[in-house]
Amino acid sequence: MIAPPNKRSMTLPAAHTPDRSAPTANQQGALPPGVSPTAGPPPIEVHDMTVAYHRKPVLWDIDLVVPPGKLVGIVGPNGAGKSTLIKAILGLVPLASGKVEIFGRPYAQQRHLVGYVPQRETVDWDFPVTAFDVVLMGTYGRLGWFLRPNARERQRAAEVLEQVGMSAYADRQIRQLSGGQQQRVFLARALAQDAQIYFMDEPFSGVDAATEQAIVELLQTLRSTGKTVLVVHHELQTVRQYFDHVILLNMRLVAAGPTSTTFTTENLQTTYGGRLTILDQAAEALRRGEGAP
Repeated sequence: MIAPPNKRSMTLPAAHTPDRSAPTANQQGALPPGVSPTAGPPPIEVHDMTVAYHRKPVLWDIDLVVPPGKLVGIVGPNGAGKSTLIKAILGLVPLASGKVEIFGRPYAQQRHLVGYVPQRETVDWDFPVTAFDVVLMGTYGRLGWFLRPNARERQRAAEVLEQVGMSAYADRQIRQLSGGQQQRVFLARALAQDAQIYFMDEPFSGVDAATEQAIVELLQTLRSTGKTVLVVHHELQTVRQYFDHVILLNMRLVAAGPTSTTFTTENLQTTYGGRLTILDQAAEALRRGEGAP
């Protein structure tokens, strides 16, 4: 969220700015009236989305519906527009055309339902702030502009730090943490938002195997509680293992649906354009999936 003066001025891309049309604090984190994780409008609908940088399209005519309670991998080659898709849905880059709806309403009215973990490379890690302070920022969306975090918000921050295994580092300066530890802290901040939809941009990038496994388990836990999670992902070998739904993207939407029926050799050839190294990885991933019990 964009920081108000003296409170959120660090350059961490945080949870989203509460606006004056958003629901009141006691509604934050709750679904819109009449909407449940298994009924009503889908969590995310994208209609005719086109995004252009300097008049050059980077996403073209995207139509997409994301079902509820799914762990969704966004997969495609470098420059395919994967991160741009997330940013466009979140209103962080302008649309040339099209619209986005979150649970059937414009995103601006629903931003309190959304959590976002950006790429680590976009963060200024030299800002003098502790891990606990970063996580506490995740609670600001429920407070509005003028309220300060109280004991309840601080307790929530402590709980999610514990959930990601970072309680021992709560008072550590964020710049002193390893890449994997920083990623865990950002995941904790997203959890502190108590969102219904989570967007994660390359959360496995630059982390060790233990952290990757911990993140996967956390994402699976979110899914089991009815949350919808979208993850930009590069490692084709683990797509079948990690995700039950996949979006294949290369400027245009190639395919979207259950991983078991969408993550196919034909769709991957269309997505990656016959890049041999990538397709060898995909073939290996498919063989592993076919050999799984």
